[in-house]
Amino acid sequence: MIELIDISYSYPGDVQALAGLNLRIEKGERLAILGPNGAGKSTLLLLLNGTLRPEQGRIVIDGQEARYNRPALKAWRETVGLVLQDPDDQLFAATVFEDVSFGPLNQGLDEAAAQKRVEDALAMMSISDLADRPTHMLSFGQRKRVALTGIVAMQPRILLLDEPSAGLDPRGVMDLISALRVISDLGTTIVLTTHDMELAYAWADRIAVFGDRRVAAIGEPETVFCDDELLKRQGIERPFIYEIGLSLRSRRLLPEGPLPRSRRALLDSLGGGQETA
Repeated sequence: MIELIDISYSYPGDVQALAGLNLRIEKGERLAILGPNGAGKSTLLLLLNGTLRPEQGRIVIDGQEARYNRPALKAWRETVGLVLQDPDDQLFAATVFEDVSFGPLNQGLDEAAAQKRVEDALAMMSISDLADRPTHMLSFGQRKRVALTGIVAMQPRILLLDEPSAGLDPRGVMDLISALRVISDLGTTIVLTTHDMELAYAWADRIAVFGDRRVAAIGEPETVFCDDELLKRQGIERPFIYEIGLSLRSRRLLPEGPLPRSRRALLDSLGGGQETA
């Protein structure tokens, strides 16, 4: 669906963020981007939704090279939605319903259609009860969920999230994973950056590890996390669930095949528990 070819980008002061990056994002996939601070992860998302323009290279969406005139950017951002790390960078309306309505109304929907779109998005994200709540009275986790709902209401085909679990408590992370699975099941392509290895391992179809301002490795989660040299070089720790799975398998307490990728799956494989994470 979307491909970046030989992309380079530098910030003012000759601060290079990406250099010769190549990445293909498949339609409908769930892709997690990992890497240390300064590796270019957030820059990638801003390039993917047209906020930044590469100094070198091409971005191809559905076989067409991206353009940067006003009509093309409008269509691009209706196709690719971005949720920023800090929800306060996106929330501005007086109430939750008004804030979530902003995107659909600006897409040209009439009031009735926009209201239906907003109500559906609020229900999907399990925050219908917050519809009339002033945005300044929300908790941090609620604000993050509302910011995500505002983008979901626009029904983008590709959803980008910058550190979506940052600042959330464990319950909030579990709710986030559940919401992302619902959105993914609707056919939405999702790309997120994260330092949360447990989230990446439990949720992603593929993981791309950034290093040296480009993609250092990409593959299925178990393939990436078994590469000790890669993890050490990029300063990435293995997910705890992955390490437990390896330990149990070495003791022949788990069968061969894919390792469990969540606490629930691990407990199920051991034959007990009603864990919800």
